Amino acid sequence: MSTQLMSDTDLMTAIAAERRDLAATLAGLGPVAWDTPSLCAGWRVREVVAHLTMPFRYSAERFGQEMAEAQGDFNEMADRAARRDARELAPAELVRVLREHETFRWEPPGGGLTGALTHDVIHGLDITVPLGTGRRVPADSVRTVLDTMTRPGAPGYFGTDLAGVRLVADDLDWCCGDGPPVSGQAQNLALVLCGRQLPAGQLRGESAARFTAR
Repeated sequence: MSTQLMSDTDLMTAIAAERRDLAATLAGLGPVAWDTPSLCAGWRVREVVAHLTMPFRYSAERFGQEMAEAQGDFNEMADRAARRDARELAPAELVRVLREHETFRWEPPGGGLTGALTHDVIHGLDITVPLGTGRRVPADSVRTVLDTMTRPGAPGYFGTDLAGVRLVADDLDWCCGDGPPVSGQAQNLALVLCGRQLPAGQLRGESAARFTAR
């Protein structure tokens, strides 16, 4: 299902499923797993979950205060908040917040519900891929993320250099770009589009090393 065919109801259903599945995965993790480095540079699993739940825990007023303290730099604010909240909130509390806000409607500025789904899918993969859970994001959700991230200008936001590369999904009828193919699961290609460096063995092709952690 492509982005334009997903109604708001479809998108909210997909978002709720992502949050529900991730909460179930997180609830079974031990202390060591919560401290596992995620695919978000500098963040462990616990910082990613703190970031994912921030929209549920922060009022508009608090968000504005945090942004003011960061002088309008969202990345600085998000990093500081994730690190602080990961220290102050127990894993069980973070899981509870995620589970209780399964159907909470939140949209990133200018991103709409497709942006919200992308946010939840990518950060969920930031956690599950390094943990090796084997979790597969539903095909409709992955395709929506891929369509969203390949709109004009979107990949450049994350600094992803796709020059001379053709991304080819081996589990969906989807490809993007020109050049020698780099292939893999569609959800791993979504991570590539979002600037992530993947663990070894997740991608194939002569340029796969460009998107693989060393």
